Amino acid sequence: MIPESTIADIKNRLDIEEVVADFVSLKRKGQNLWACCPFHNEKTPSFSVSPAKGFYKCFGCGRGGDAIDFVMEIEKLNYLEALRYLAKKYGIEIKEEELSEGELRAQSERESLYIALNFAKDYFRQNLLTTAEGKNIGQSYFKEREVADEIADKFALGYAQDQWDGLLKAAQAAGHTVEILEKAGLVIPKDERHYDRFRGRVIFPIHNVSGRVVAFGARALKKDDKPKYINSPETPVYQKSQVLYGLYQAKQAIRQQENCYLVEGYTDVTRLHQIGIENVVASSGTSLTTGQVQLVGRFSKQLTVLYDGDVAGLQASLRGIDIILANGLDVKVVLFPEGHDPDSYARAVGANEFKVFLTDNARDFIHFRLDLVKEQVGKDPLKKAAAIKDVVASIAQIPDHVKRLVYVKEASEILEMEERVLVGEMNKVLLKARQTPPAASEVPPLPATVAPAEEEITGTFDINNLIAFQERESIRLLLQYGFDKLAEGKPLYEFLFHELDDVVFTNPVHAEILREYKTLLGSGKVADAQYFIDHGSPEVRKAVIDIVHTRHQISNNWLDKYKIAIPVESDSYRLQKVVYSNIMRLKQRVVRKLLADNLEKIKAAADTAEQAELQMVHRALKQAEKEIAAHLGNVILK
Repeated sequence: MIPESTIADIKNRLDIEEVVADFVSLKRKGQNLWACCPFHNEKTPSFSVSPAKGFYKCFGCGRGGDAIDFVMEIEKLNYLEALRYLAKKYGIEIKEEELSEGELRAQSERESLYIALNFAKDYFRQNLLTTAEGKNIGQSYFKEREVADEIADKFALGYAQDQWDGLLKAAQAAGHTVEILEKAGLVIPKDERHYDRFRGRVIFPIHNVSGRVVAFGARALKKDDKPKYINSPETPVYQKSQVLYGLYQAKQAIRQQENCYLVEGYTDVTRLHQIGIENVVASSGTSLTTGQVQLVGRFSKQLTVLYDGDVAGLQASLRGIDIILANGLDVKVVLFPEGHDPDSYARAVGANEFKVFLTDNARDFIHFRLDLVKEQVGKDPLKKAAAIKDVVASIAQIPDHVKRLVYVKEASEILEMEERVLVGEMNKVLLKARQTPPAASEVPPLPATVAPAEEEITGTFDINNLIAFQERESIRLLLQYGFDKLAEGKPLYEFLFHELDDVVFTNPVHAEILREYKTLLGSGKVADAQYFIDHGSPEVRKAVIDIVHTRHQISNNWLDKYKIAIPVESDSYRLQKVVYSNIMRLKQRVVRKLLADNLEKIKAAADTAEQAELQMVHRALKQAEKEIAAHLGNVILK
């Protein structure tokens, strides 16, 4: 167990901006920082981070929490694992208290996998640096490829000796079980035995975005070893469609350059780093996936694809690039001379000429493809028609309507086709896409709860939701201004408790917050939003973050630039009006709920005596509704 004093130290050192910025590119707008949400696919940023309050909130999918919650969610860790991750990030030593036997058994399998994979990374690295085989074979390969020692160290490049069970024996001696090694993809079972997956190959550790080793790529060095490259299988910590080689080492440069270079192989990445181009990642020979594109999109909306000079391979790759367009990224393409990939071309021409080549030859993807089509189809009308359909289908993937129309106009000029013809073809593609129901995984999340209109006409809104909203607003005022003095001199909490003494909150989470607030107040403690975020149940913590984190802020420009004074809610007179209006509206909605319930009882009354009694209740409720409406200035429509 981690001592409470250490947990407190970790929380005190946390900077949520630093923690979140390891995974997404944040841009400041007002007091908060914004990005596209890393938890669901979106084109417009709705993910907000409040450094002052210390938590995040997505107004699209509803997720929210503090820095610990963020790490738990994005890294799929439990609470203790997230604390260890953050302690490592901030250089805080954890001296864990002795665990009981039951607690030891409950240790996360995922953490055991990470530890085993990290052991394997160190093992392969030491093989390369210290063993005779590693020096003679592994280092010779890297020297032949002109890989500098600092780059080999930066990417933790290693070597797997040509042994059946070298890693297996070393890992078992270090306390790792065969079961964990197999689940990590490091060993393979056969005939009631296990043997190393990687043998006689140079090793490229694959890191996730936070820097933890999750898998390995291995290149054969003997001509008769097939296949040339083998990768770790998918495991509980490695899904290849969600990982890009080199992203951990590249993410800061991608953010700074606002561009990401996409290559195919591991050595392409290491070569570009060596010549000073660090904003580069590799798809590791797999077809590009939506998850990988969205990973890049966290840090930059510009992706430049570097293609080998192989026309046949280029055609296959072009078909997958629609995924990039569909996710709202701008795409450029660089095509290398035939026979070259980024690694070989950089070695051939040198760093300076290579960088100039990238700048001079980076072309907008759509224009590149249109020119390619024009060259390849010549005057063959059938080929031209098929190619145009492909190009238009790619343009249709772009979510931005204006960009689509701009590209259609460009396409019509390059292909010498009437613009209206291309627009018609594109509309067919868009219509077909809309008629096709999305897969379950692609269905967008429900939007976060929004406030109902200030006044509701009969039957427009569900009364229970309206009551819950006013309860929520009462909690917000209590947490934000509980001890502020109102115009008449009372603290807000005292006024609110007195006015709501006869109102029972229907939402269980709101009721729990209210009870705990009163309990803490009675014991002389201060109950604010931070208290509930630190000590509340998961439901309470989520509710409080939703309540106190607002999407919109008033710009200082209104007063500074336009000389327009915006009323401030915290002003004592305005605050009293706001809290009083909220209380009256809550009571109004509670009374309307009671009226609706009582009306159903009248309809179901067994005899006239019971009906007469219920009619009296109804008249009393209608009178109460009328009096509340008078305070609010409302007109009762029925």
